[in-house]
Amino acid sequence: MDIAISLIGGLGLFLYGMSLMGEGLQKSAGDKLKKTIELLTSNVLMGVLVGTVVTAIIQSSSAATVMVVGFVNAGIMGLNQAIGVIMGANIGTTVTAQLVSFKLEGIAPIALGIGIVLYLFAPRTRVKNIAEILLGFGILFTGMEFMKDAVKPLAEFQGFTDILATVGHRPILGLFLGFAITAIVQSSSASMGMLIALATQGIIPITAALPILYGDNIGTCVTSLISSVSANRNAKRAAVMHLLFNIMGTLLFMLVLNKPIVALVTRLNPNDVARQIANTHTLFNLISVAALLPFSKWIVQAAIKLVPNKDDGEEKSTLYLDERMLETPSIAFGNTMKETLRMGQKAKICFESSMNGFLNKSDEEVKVAFETEKSINELQRGLLNYLLKLSKTSLNNDLIESVDDLFNTINDIERVGDHSENIAELAQDIISQNVEMSQEGVNEVRGMYEKVLENYNNALKLIDSKDKDLANKILKLEDEVNQIEKSIRVNHIHRLNNSNCTIDAGILYLELISNLERISDHCANIAKRSLIE
Repeated sequence: MDIAISLIGGLGLFLYGMSLMGEGLQKSAGDKLKKTIELLTSNVLMGVLVGTVVTAIIQSSSAATVMVVGFVNAGIMGLNQAIGVIMGANIGTTVTAQLVSFKLEGIAPIALGIGIVLYLFAPRTRVKNIAEILLGFGILFTGMEFMKDAVKPLAEFQGFTDILATVGHRPILGLFLGFAITAIVQSSSASMGMLIALATQGIIPITAALPILYGDNIGTCVTSLISSVSANRNAKRAAVMHLLFNIMGTLLFMLVLNKPIVALVTRLNPNDVARQIANTHTLFNLISVAALLPFSKWIVQAAIKLVPNKDDGEEKSTLYLDERMLETPSIAFGNTMKETLRMGQKAKICFESSMNGFLNKSDEEVKVAFETEKSINELQRGLLNYLLKLSKTSLNNDLIESVDDLFNTINDIERVGDHSENIAELAQDIISQNVEMSQEGVNEVRGMYEKVLENYNNALKLIDSKDKDLANKILKLEDEVNQIEKSIRVNHIHRLNNSNCTIDAGILYLELISNLERISDHCANIAKRSLIE
């Protein structure tokens, strides 16, 4: 019982340290992580490289593959891109095993000491991020030391050593054992840590360790498979591709390469089983990628056959939002920006349709405006709920401010949709009451509309670009719109006094320009926030 308690405690510290170190690395990487993902092309080799780098940063191949499932589910990544990233994730995860296989326990207290001092007293966010990395590193190795001490007495238990000897002679048992451990702890790095802890104490030989190691690689697929349950067909295929790739790599090693690999790693580190295990893990993934990369298209096709097309039900209101992405906040925020711009484009369609309905007396355009406004409201709810969850994750200061700003930007876009709906209702009144407007009034409205539409287009560009010059241009245009509105009101009163415009037309006319001016106000709100940043 004491062994189990100590082992669980050590494993908990190991997992927490790995998580903390990953969070610190993510915060330090920030936008660089997002830009790394954006490097993805249809080139599978680039996908392998990106998957390796991202997994090395977030310290978890399970999290990386779950993220891939999320990207595929959101339609951001295709299956041909996903297979490359999945292969790269398997390479990236070997970094943790290599790290813990070295005897670095003596550095752990130093890393913890420096990390605590930096975290408590450093004023700069960037330094605090480095402190988190050091703290995570120290806690990880402290957990590793706990696990080593916990398993040390097992060397004296004949029954346990007999089981390990059996695993060496019956690799299938080791394979299932490795699979089960990783499936339970949901981390191949953690199960590798336990394996290395046993090896460090001289309890497990390389022949018994390798089948467990191969099982670990299959067990890590469980996380992405679970994650894909509620996702679309392509996302399920991405998870299946991960499973197929690891199964094929395991078969290659168990049936063909096991003896050559044992001979190689034993020669490299004859007296260090921990290093032998870490090197085998690295070689397993490197060789699997090299051997299976030329067959990546066939793996994709096999996944498509295993998960055939079916009706996925109703289309989601949001395309780019996926809770799997919350594991990597910088990427989740990037996807939220894409969804916000998509909402902005819908608001533009709503605005244009309502104005066309008003100016051309078109029932069809009015109908489009009303339908689009409903979808804008759905998008707003989805975005705000997602941002609320994102705000509760581990964010650096820059992202915290960006999330707060995006809350307000989304509300500004939704208000543009509301004012467009108001214009569509005015269009309905003009059509139903057969109200005629003076040509001079129509021309003035068209001129104001063009200015407001230009300002709104600039505001959408600004959301993504953060261009200060563009922000100033929006504010300048807003001043022009305000002047145009005042001029139109004066001209309208003049037409009313000269009986060139009816009272009914005049009321609708004034409400229209009021809504146009308010849309421009919301563009100015977006610009002002951009200038404050």
